[in-house]
Amino acid sequence: MAKLKKIDGALLRKMIICGTNNLVANKERVNSLNVFPVPDGDTGTNMSLTAIAAAKEVAKLDTDDIFAISKAAASGALRGGRGNSGVIFSQFFRGFSRALEGLRSVGTREIADAFANASKTAYKAVMRPQEGTILTVGRHMAEVAQKYAYATDDIRAFAKQIISEGHAMLKRTPEMLPVLKQAGVVDSGGDGLMCFLVGAMDGVDAIDPQIVEDAGPSSHAQAEADFSAIAGMSHEEITFGYCTEFFINVEGFSEEAEDEFKAYLETMGDSVAMVADDEIVKVHVHTDNPGAVMERAMQIGPLSAIKIDNMRMQHAEAGGLHSQSEAPRKPMGVVAISSGTGFKEIFMDLGADYVIEGGQTMNPSAEDIARGVQKVNADNIIILPNNKNIILAASQAAELCEGQNVVVVASKTMPQGISALMNYLPEDDAEDAFANNVAQMEEALTAVATGQITVAIRDTELDGHNVREGDYIGILDGKIVCTHADIKVAAVELIDIMMADGYDIFTVYPGAEASAEHSAIIEAHLAENYADCEATAAFGGQAVYNFIFSAE
Repeated sequence: MAKLKKIDGALLRKMIICGTNNLVANKERVNSLNVFPVPDGDTGTNMSLTAIAAAKEVAKLDTDDIFAISKAAASGALRGGRGNSGVIFSQFFRGFSRALEGLRSVGTREIADAFANASKTAYKAVMRPQEGTILTVGRHMAEVAQKYAYATDDIRAFAKQIISEGHAMLKRTPEMLPVLKQAGVVDSGGDGLMCFLVGAMDGVDAIDPQIVEDAGPSSHAQAEADFSAIAGMSHEEITFGYCTEFFINVEGFSEEAEDEFKAYLETMGDSVAMVADDEIVKVHVHTDNPGAVMERAMQIGPLSAIKIDNMRMQHAEAGGLHSQSEAPRKPMGVVAISSGTGFKEIFMDLGADYVIEGGQTMNPSAEDIARGVQKVNADNIIILPNNKNIILAASQAAELCEGQNVVVVASKTMPQGISALMNYLPEDDAEDAFANNVAQMEEALTAVATGQITVAIRDTELDGHNVREGDYIGILDGKIVCTHADIKVAAVELIDIMMADGYDIFTVYPGAEASAEHSAIIEAHLAENYADCEATAAFGGQAVYNFIFSAE
């Protein structure tokens, strides 16, 4: 094989596309490296969607200029960045691109410099960088690249060495981050980065590669036609508000199971379409509760290519009805991100101007959030991410918004976001009203404890608890504090742990799949044991978590 000494724009395009395709092909494996044994691992999905956004920009560019191609990839990744892993990944693209300005092609030395700048830019994007993550893997490869760049001009040999060192560092991440060692996994973001780089080097010898957006087989042409027909239907009156589509990645889906799931979908909405083959099931349904539908679907297999559209909002905008952007300009507004129809209504009732559907397993991109901000006709905007994995994307969205002052109040949970919004005073007309509101909302975050009940999807040992697949686990502010085979026992134990700190207000948010029986047991326990506490319940409708608790 001939020595490869230079990479030009045309070759970089192929490498970005092939790197993306390899990441997409391995996304479920990357997802499975989630530290917590709950069905919300989405690192692979977030990184692959970020890479797809980059690859799409590259594919449509009619130039072979290497800097223009790298800049287009960085712009696509910036706007398409989802979740913390996707946003950090986008910063690698950004730093790499900046190092290519003014160049026509690159050799080992220029690549090493670009790697170094990519690592530096990614580190700068994180307020408190943690070692044992994608950042560590990227930095180690950048350091090794600087050494090997002067030892050879053969890019293949150079890349082979760098990738080998990257995999070696990835294997060492559990030694740097105890939580990874406890869970018995390597860092998922670092693994996703390695998938992309391995695929990128495969792209050197590829011939006219095309972007593969989904890992499913190509036999879905008829399914796509069926779904296009459904999408084209007109609705005089929209009965169910959310057009929900996704793939279930499952092998051996029997006709009996297919009929059973389709019957369930028909109880949840209308316009049901489901097409299955040996490896994947594509689902379409119009429903008022997409969270419940996806929660049920996740019992069958992992989900991908999730798409949820608010048809009522689309219908109103198409019909020219009064929208936020047409409303009178106001000093300040709030954009909140939430999961579940109940939580959405709560945020709207508390004064949010716009609510973006998103959360665990469906992180909105930076561009999705920026679009939401732009729909609010206000000079100053507060974004409430309400999920720790969305904070970086929200911060990146703020950079994309021109003409508006956008501040992220870093709420990590929906109860935190609710508490922040309850301290929001839009009518304040003081000169520093916006700054005062931001300060009050940030302070409100610290007064809330958030509990979550969900089911474990694998065995693990974490936070001192021996978790078994199928057990229910209680999570308090991001840490597992109890586990039990019976959801009622786990829920009651979590409440007792939370109430040991003597909170005055306790709120229960049942999820999409929470039963009335379990809700009644929880409410009775609160009434019998914490009579002095003001306890209430409000339907959340969230997926993944059977119950969310809020204590203040």
